Amino acid sequence: MTAGITLGLLVAAGAALIVQNLLMAKITGAASSVLVALLMNSAVGLVLLSALILRKTGMSGLNEIAGMFRLWFVIPGILGTFFVYASITGYQSVGAAPTIATLVASQLLFGLAWDMSRSNSLTSNGILPAAIGVALLVAGTILIVSRYR
Repeated sequence: MTAGITLGLLVAAGAALIVQNLLMAKITGAASSVLVALLMNSAVGLVLLSALILRKTGMSGLNEIAGMFRLWFVIPGILGTFFVYASITGYQSVGAAPTIATLVASQLLFGLAWDMSRSNSLTSNGILPAAIGVALLVAGTILIVSRYR
């Protein structure tokens, strides 16, 4: 996959995330709890992915999953559910823009810290542009969030 196609895929995923969170916030408003929207989201995803793996590999795909499963494999699902819960709560409480800005800024900040912790060659020339970018993004996030208070 080319870089252009990958970036296009990421843009489409970003747009899809907005639509998903808006719809899930609407479901939450009609339901008794945000948990209803989360469960529906997870159930649809599980059914869709199960159908895709069954279509592609048959029962061997499910057997592979069962055979390689480790208890710690549930952690990404827990983290993903937490992300979706926080997103829905943010959309309902502070709106789409502050939620997105805060999520993106925190992801960039922690992602950069992770990348730096794994780097063997930290130089000021390598860190400075990234640090300036993070500072600008955090400043932009503060401006966006403060507008909605």
